[in-house]
Amino acid sequence: MSNKQIAEKLFLSERTVETHRKNIFRKTNTASVIGLVKYAYEHKLI
Repeated sequence: MSNKQIAEKLFLSERTVETHRKNIFRKTNTASVIGLVKYAYEHKLI
């Protein structure tokens, strides 16, 4: 989903969603959604 779509569903600003997404990538040391899925799988989060 795009930042705008997520923001609309959660009643947040698009900028807030962008910041949260950026922080998740930084904390997991990933650069893409695929990297994030791989991280989640390796750490048994999914």
